[in-house]
Amino acid sequence: MAQHLHILGICGTFMGGLAQLAAARGFRVTGSDANVYPPMSTQLEAAGIALLEGYAPGHLDPAPDLVIIGNALSRGNPAVETVLARGLDYCSGPEWLAREVLRGRWVLGVAGTHGKTTTSSLLAWILEDAGLAPGFLIGGVPGNFGVSAREGGGQYFVVEADEYDTAFFDKRSKFVHYRPKTLVLGNLEYDHADIFPDLAAIQRQFHHLLRCVPGNGRILRPRDCPALDEVEALGCWTPVERWSLAGPGEAPAAADWEGRLQSRDGARLTLHGPAGDAGTVEWLLPGQHNANNAIAAVAAAVHAGVTPERALAALARFRGVKRRLELLGEVAGVSVYDDFAHHPTAIAATLDALRARGCSGRLLALVEPRSNTMRMGRHREALAASVAAADRVYWYQPPGMDWSLEAVAAAGTVPASVSDDVERLVTAVVREAQKGDQIVIMSNGSFAGIHQRLLGALRTAVGA
Repeated sequence: MAQHLHILGICGTFMGGLAQLAAARGFRVTGSDANVYPPMSTQLEAAGIALLEGYAPGHLDPAPDLVIIGNALSRGNPAVETVLARGLDYCSGPEWLAREVLRGRWVLGVAGTHGKTTTSSLLAWILEDAGLAPGFLIGGVPGNFGVSAREGGGQYFVVEADEYDTAFFDKRSKFVHYRPKTLVLGNLEYDHADIFPDLAAIQRQFHHLLRCVPGNGRILRPRDCPALDEVEALGCWTPVERWSLAGPGEAPAAADWEGRLQSRDGARLTLHGPAGDAGTVEWLLPGQHNANNAIAAVAAAVHAGVTPERALAALARFRGVKRRLELLGEVAGVSVYDDFAHHPTAIAATLDALRARGCSGRLLALVEPRSNTMRMGRHREALAASVAAADRVYWYQPPGMDWSLEAVAAAGTVPASVSDDVERLVTAVVREAQKGDQIVIMSNGSFAGIHQRLLGALRTAVGA
């Protein structure tokens, strides 16, 4: 009989992907979560995985062979207390992944504060396009695959290497379990204020990760990132390749990989690699931040044996990632986008990318500062400047946040308003929107379902 795994917190992106990998490997998988809802619940049910709502102790009867506990669960949770009291075998998701899936494989890890999901998706697609059939576990759904995780058929496995903590009993960052041979360090800023007191604490975890990369591996990182310079200065035993990126008409700074945007919107990119001219690609993803993601993915794929030319050519066939500047729909000439941005740097990058793409109308931003770091107010001083590229900003005050966004709205250079009611917010946006406008919704959560509410209200307004 197949070993029975029960996953606590199964509807999170990471744990849900883990569940699909386990099912594909022949384990009998069940799971519990406080909120069982699409799209992850749909993916899991399609994989034959039984889902249970909540964390009732009875969900662990009969006792599974192993309980995998997600990092969202802590002491006091009824299921966690039952696992401990009954002496059930348990481990964390990253530990199980490393032991059961990653062992013996060429792991390509993608770490950094921003861009991990897109870079991981790009890298997995380049390897797939080159015929290498990689496995992957990504914190989003790449358009070229339609799933967030798969076993793969080759030696390569791409993993989004998150710096968040592993579990209530293991406070190391998840990524220290993965032991990558190829490691992308996309950038490094302060984030996750709920578990890290300062940037130095995050840098310490990043250095633990560097310690795990073998001497015959490769580390890829941007040329100019002081926080990563400080991590590397703590000790590095692996060859490092750096990349740089310049805008149209500019010369890139000297680096192993030198990129140049041939168009302001970033849709045309030329790349020179260590072995010479890699070529030029036209692709769908806008913005300088995505060009950096692309260079990182190409450099990592080349380390795994893909030619630079083949890697660049694959970019032209990349279909993007769900919730990463994803076009949800167009109503009467008004385009509505969804983006996962929830840090001031990411918010600014998303708006700059849309601004560079150009449109006949205005750029309207709807922002929910929902992350734990935002709720703690650690980035509030940077929020007003982060939306400077928009023409109008609608701030949403999420429930339970104990500081007001009114001061942020007042400090900005563009017209802004604050609302704590999604219906009123939708009404205000529909009243403002005109043909040619681009509306981008930015949140790392559901934003109370505003995406489809807004599209529906726009259709009703024009009689569509």
